[in-house]
Amino acid sequence: MSDKKVSKPCHHCKSKSASAPTDTSKIHYEKFWLYRHCSSVQQRDRQAQKAGQLFSALLAMNVVFLGSAFISSMIFNKVAITLADVWILLSILKVLCLFWIIYYLMGTSQQPHAVLYRDSHAGTIWIRGSVLLFGSCSILLNVFQIGYSTILVHCKSRVEIVFPSIGILFICTQAYFLWHHSKDCIQVQHNFTRCGLMLTIATNLLLWLLAVTNDTLHMEIESQLREVERRFAGKAPSHPHWCNETTLCTCPNTTICKVFQKGYILLYPFNTEYCLVCCSVLYVMWKNVGRRISHHHIPHTKPKFKLQGVVFGPLLGTSAVIIGACVFMMYQIQVTSLVPSRQVFVIYYSYYIVLLPLMSVGAVIGTIIHALEKKELDTLKNPTRSLDVVLLMGAALGQIGMSYFSIVALVATDPRDLLNSLALSYSVLLIFQNITQNVFVIDGLHRRRTPPGKEEDTKEEQNREAYSQRRVSVLELGQEIRKASLSYIHTYSHLSWKRRVLREISFFLVLCNIILWVMPTFGAHPLFENGMERSFYGYSTWFVIVNFGLPLGVFYRMHSVGGLLEVYVTA
Repeated sequence: MSDKKVSKPCHHCKSKSASAPTDTSKIHYEKFWLYRHCSSVQQRDRQAQKAGQLFSALLAMNVVFLGSAFISSMIFNKVAITLADVWILLSILKVLCLFWIIYYLMGTSQQPHAVLYRDSHAGTIWIRGSVLLFGSCSILLNVFQIGYSTILVHCKSRVEIVFPSIGILFICTQAYFLWHHSKDCIQVQHNFTRCGLMLTIATNLLLWLLAVTNDTLHMEIESQLREVERRFAGKAPSHPHWCNETTLCTCPNTTICKVFQKGYILLYPFNTEYCLVCCSVLYVMWKNVGRRISHHHIPHTKPKFKLQGVVFGPLLGTSAVIIGACVFMMYQIQVTSLVPSRQVFVIYYSYYIVLLPLMSVGAVIGTIIHALEKKELDTLKNPTRSLDVVLLMGAALGQIGMSYFSIVALVATDPRDLLNSLALSYSVLLIFQNITQNVFVIDGLHRRRTPPGKEEDTKEEQNREAYSQRRVSVLELGQEIRKASLSYIHTYSHLSWKRRVLREISFFLVLCNIILWVMPTFGAHPLFENGMERSFYGYSTWFVIVNFGLPLGVFYRMHSVGGLLEVYVTA
């Protein structure tokens, strides 16, 4: 795999050169030994690009399978493969990724004509902001883990200190790399860059998988300890299998140890989000390697986030956030007590049953307005938008899958019970809300951008030209201005009511998705803690379902916020 620099490309390639000031003589065309007999440079370049993507994807697939085998062996056979072995493998992968990122920053990107194009759709500010936010929380998580392991160094392995230390360096370097280079369409060292990006994606996926399984084990231990407490309190356990092993490595009764322990538990969910967000940004960069963007892809104006013209969306959304925060605090206080109240589950499900239909109705109205609009669909190639659609559809499967499992369990047991009927309604409404919101967001992302005020500015210029050409008296001029102003206001109101409604709906859905992201992220898991589905499927089976579906559901809410903000800005 090598690259070839062509000094005089054909006219076809010259028409595809885009972002000024770009000279086609600076373009590095790809070359691959399998396609060395292709007649044209462009055809050889396209085939070499596909071959490079295939080989780098195969590299990532093998790394993911290897890491998954290690993690699975650690779960099912803790004697042969321990958690320390998994950490050593991931540390090696992190170090390799660090070497490649540093080489990219100091070598590849510094070469002449390395970055001729930048994808304006990639690396939006809220995506890069999410990388910084979740990355900062992940760094704090590793700091707490180092502190906690240092206090218990007499019974902890040294790997438990080395692994998070390497993790801090990896997170900082990767966050800097994504913040500054997420828009790059690299034009040199194509295949080496693709392999480096795919290796980094595979490493983040394995870190996410380990975080999910570790969170599963952590929640299982916490729940089993609660069962032990109920046993001592004279309550019957909700499942027959609970831990009989004594804890040899317990946190001493000191404030600093409790702070490290609680901080680690609180920040743990952000690590899973950080890994998934980094994977999505890295995938777009991988798709953009060797990409040459035409001038049609370059927006003439960048839409900005403004709160002008929206009233009801922020008002209703803020109300939903405040009420949701109150429900969440009540839920946390009650569930963490020794005997959780049945009433708190009723309040929690009732909040969702009221909120989810409002969100669904808003999404349906927004989709109908999209259908009434005369905007053309944007059919230009856009890897970022394609990835957004795939992530929205894929992440929604987490909540939809858990909901269907819950529906089967509730219908098969006792659907007439109050709590069961509320949980059943919650699951059905959640499925409908996910589907309607996906349709609204995906349709909005495919609408062609129309700069706001374009039609109005054109009419105003025409009016000014007309007035400058006519010699009329002051009275006649005043009457003409008044008529033109009334006509302008009427025209503006007639043209922009759809945009105003779309903005109200988008902003309302943004705030609703934020509170629905916060609640499960910080520990509201009624699907596991109410015990209904757990008793139907069994403890271990339901735990696997929840802990693979729940992180996807949390990621779906966060990613929906980005998509809805895009719809809001471009409305």
